[in-house]
Amino acid sequence: MASNTRIEFTNDAGVRLSAALVQPDGATRGYALFAHCFTCSKNIAAASRISRQLAAQGIAVFRFDFTGLGNSAGDFGNTDFASNVDDLVAAARFMTAEYAAPDLLIGHSLGGAGVLAAAAAIPSAKAVVTLGAPASAEHVVERLGRADGTVQVGTERFSVDASFVADYSLALMRERIAGLRKALLVMHAPLDDTVSIEQAGIIFGAAKHPKSFITLDDADHLLSSAEDTEYVAQTLAAWSSRYLAAPAAATPPVVAAGRVTVGELNRQFLRSVHTDDHHWLADEPRKLGGHNLGPDPYEHLLAALGTCTSMTLRMYAERNDWPLTDVQVHLRHSREHRVDCDDCEDGNRRIEVLERAIELQGPLTDDQHRRLLQIANRCPVHRTLEGDLEIRYAAPGRALD
Repeated sequence: MASNTRIEFTNDAGVRLSAALVQPDGATRGYALFAHCFTCSKNIAAASRISRQLAAQGIAVFRFDFTGLGNSAGDFGNTDFASNVDDLVAAARFMTAEYAAPDLLIGHSLGGAGVLAAAAAIPSAKAVVTLGAPASAEHVVERLGRADGTVQVGTERFSVDASFVADYSLALMRERIAGLRKALLVMHAPLDDTVSIEQAGIIFGAAKHPKSFITLDDADHLLSSAEDTEYVAQTLAAWSSRYLAAPAAATPPVVAAGRVTVGELNRQFLRSVHTDDHHWLADEPRKLGGHNLGPDPYEHLLAALGTCTSMTLRMYAERNDWPLTDVQVHLRHSREHRVDCDDCEDGNRRIEVLERAIELQGPLTDDQHRRLLQIANRCPVHRTLEGDLEIRYAAPGRALD
């Protein structure tokens, strides 16, 4: 299952932009930067679905809200197409510094024109994909702009005039497309009533090889059908495979039953955890320098105690045919000053504290309820933690026998 991380970064104007990164659960073939449609947000259904489906194909997807849209700060009314392009370049720079440089640029609607314009400033990108994109921002202003020079965004109107598309005329965009020096995939629906199919023809005609054109049949402009987004993602993943320098597939370690192997991944604290039959991630929160892509070590410890407690209670209740309908175990880790050690040599000594609260649901008698709380302390992990625990260390370089 793909992981979804919420992120914030700032553009060159110091404006805070809201973003999301969807990453594959397994090996990552490459990173994509996704630009959404005009006045939309990163959470539009098409962008969310395509991101998840690409992650399932091994491609991590970074998408964000342009200035003044969605959860990003700033005033959309003060932006223009050039500032949108600047936001894209800032996003690529952030990806490069914090995760990995984008291999793919994907743009939906005006976002497609945006990635075409930004491509030259993102040298890491090997391929560009447009979805229902205009050849220039002029086309969008002509189609969506009102006679009074405004465009409706939700309940608000914003001024959109010739200055919005300054320096991005169709003639200049043709030159940029011709000079991409990146593989190009143009995807467009013939019946798109927002951006005409002729715009796709202009993009495709201006581009040099390698380039490809795929028709989206009866899809609408927003790609609102789940079937259409699945087709887009599968086709895009297959097409881009030759342009991604995918790492060799990692061979999962062979782990004996009852043992755990923890390995490093390609980020500072991100770890891959394997047992004989299962695999998951561990990480640190962002405030500690991680990327919050999995539970931290203490959350794993709490989970071990909590799951063991819950399972033990369920087993005992079923064995005695007691009406226990649900178990909720709440846990917390903290450190406390050891009061009875104030006069010790180490006066600052602290103890590790695991707090546990148990909620039992069902028509239990008082005796049954009391007995179950006693049984909770007999869970194997609980007894291990409170028993004489010794950690033994194998010699360096040696695996467990």
